[in-house]
Amino acid sequence: MEQQQQLQRSSSGSPSPRSQSSQPYLSVSVTEPVKLGNGVQAYISYRVITKTNLPEYQGHEKIVIRRYSDFVWLRDRLFHKFKGVFIPPLPEKSAVEKFRFSAEFIETRRQGLDIFVNRIASHQELQSTEDLRNFLQADEETMERLRSQETGIFKTKPADLMQFFKDAQSKVSDIVLGKEKPVEESNLEYEKLKHYIFELENHLAEVQNHAYRLVKRHRELGQSLSDFSKAVKLLGACEGDALGKAFSELGTKSEALSVKLQKEAHLLLMNFEEPLKDYVRAVQSIKATIAERANVFRHQCELAETMKLKEINLDKLMLTRSYKMGEAEHEYKELKAENEEATRGFETIVRLMNEEIVRFQEQKTLDMGIAFHEFAKGQARLANSIADAWRSLLPKLEACSTQ
Repeated sequence: MEQQQQLQRSSSGSPSPRSQSSQPYLSVSVTEPVKLGNGVQAYISYRVITKTNLPEYQGHEKIVIRRYSDFVWLRDRLFHKFKGVFIPPLPEKSAVEKFRFSAEFIETRRQGLDIFVNRIASHQELQSTEDLRNFLQADEETMERLRSQETGIFKTKPADLMQFFKDAQSKVSDIVLGKEKPVEESNLEYEKLKHYIFELENHLAEVQNHAYRLVKRHRELGQSLSDFSKAVKLLGACEGDALGKAFSELGTKSEALSVKLQKEAHLLLMNFEEPLKDYVRAVQSIKATIAERANVFRHQCELAETMKLKEINLDKLMLTRSYKMGEAEHEYKELKAENEEATRGFETIVRLMNEEIVRFQEQKTLDMGIAFHEFAKGQARLANSIADAWRSLLPKLEACSTQ
């Protein structure tokens, strides 16, 4: 699992401080999750360790304590400020209370938060932001004050914000499927992108669902072998000499394989299912960006249409030499400036999205290659262990069957 995280960190573009000491670097580690508080007020805190030689940071190493809501604050700020950029997704909160503080859930979330913040730290548009610097350096009191200052969408609870993104994703899905017919840009490449993202989400979700089933099957088989081991050992105790010894060894091998299956199930979860789940969330984040682009385009079109109406009205006032002409000219100039600003904003979103999809494809190819390599390697390792274990028992069991 540690090797997988190192691969993911290096694939996100963050150089190692040891290997790149002469080059600018920014490396972040999310470590040591600790449960604090009791009851409904309980939460998990994390040590966030930053190592960097960038001059805008306070020293080469900084350690701060952060909780999940701090990561949510960072994501919300970046989503609001960087229209057109695919903001990395956060791991989800557990919907089931009893799993909130399970060791496995805490570790999967810690890994997801580590990947999230390193993707931001390695992103050309995001790594130099004041919000990231505050997140990585501010003390807990300052961080709490920054969170409390948020308004509007950023005052929203994480669960409500997740619903916001789901609503945005649903809207863009309706657009892709033709259920909704708003004013839309006529762009063949953009249409291809939307269809690709929609299809990618479906296929990734299906593969992730099957990965979940594989993890579940490994665990169930491991538990069955554990139960079988106990039963066959009791059976061996009732038998004498060779047969009893053979049954005892069969039970021992079954127990060892049970442990191995449970270990491989955990590795399969961390190195295969979780990366797939993370990319499902990443695609949903892209869909939220697509929805935002559609909103900006519609707003630009509305401004352009209003400008035409204002222009017609201005021409009429000029013909009639109306006293209202001065006020109308002022309104037209303001609207024209707003429209030009909206046009520039939309063009920036288009440019950034074009750059982002290329970066996303490259990163996805690398990350999926790592995940599927880990999957195949783990399955080969497990198959060899199972074959070796059963093969070692064959001579003794065969001897019993021929007596």
